[in-house]
Amino acid sequence: MTRPGGMTEPAADAAIDSACRLLRLPTVRERFTELADAAAREQMTFRGFLSELLLAECDDRDERRRTRRIREAAFPRDKRLADFDYTANPSVNPAVINTLAAGAWVAAGEPLCLIGDSGTGKSHLLIGLGTAAAETGHRVRYTLASKLVNELVEAADERQLSRTIARYGRVDLLCLDELGYMELDRRGAELLFQVLTEREERSAVAIASNEAFSGWTKTFTDPRLCAAIVDRLTFAGHIIQTGTQSYRLAHARRRHPTHQPTGAKSDRHGGASSG
Repeated sequence: MTRPGGMTEPAADAAIDSACRLLRLPTVRERFTELADAAAREQMTFRGFLSELLLAECDDRDERRRTRRIREAAFPRDKRLADFDYTANPSVNPAVINTLAAGAWVAAGEPLCLIGDSGTGKSHLLIGLGTAAAETGHRVRYTLASKLVNELVEAADERQLSRTIARYGRVDLLCLDELGYMELDRRGAELLFQVLTEREERSAVAIASNEAFSGWTKTFTDPRLCAAIVDRLTFAGHIIQTGTQSYRLAHARRRHPTHQPTGAKSDRHGGASSG
């Protein structure tokens, strides 16, 4: 079939496919025929058809960008805020988490501290908030605190420290998990302090720790350095206390109400705070 403009439909399809590859418009290339047929059935105007086609490309491009941001963040597992069970851990205030999920604190370069015992959902919230930030277009990086310190020590030994610190300084949100699980020597603590100083009041940091701030002297054995790090992570920041009752234990109890492990705690603790 020859079109009024003199080009056959197969030739037009081939030209569109070639142009889309050249212009890097994969969604237009994949969906052009489908949307063109739909436009013909619905008797859309040329402008209406073109807008549908371009909006489909924009939507898919946004989705690919969100997927790439999440992949680049290097989260160890998929954790979404929508999957957090607030009834299993009433210490966490959903209104506070929903406000943080909007990401204003990331844009403002503010710190966030998630403090609580093991099993209270700190890592879930850390990854969930990091994922929400990545989905809104922020560059996010997740790492264990011990892994970051080891990386910094190796970089210093190889005279690549400035480059490594600058690389971490370029992300909008740095998520540090399991801070406080192991003691850091003075050198490791000082290197971590450099990363935090590089980001201070400019780029956001979120940490999850099983130790209250008063117990951080077990991780950072130099009192002055410990105080400086706490100051960096709390000044104009947000503090979420996830409590002491295991989120995983409570979740298991809800799934298997007849099973009550010996010696398990049953008390519940007070509400979360954000400051």
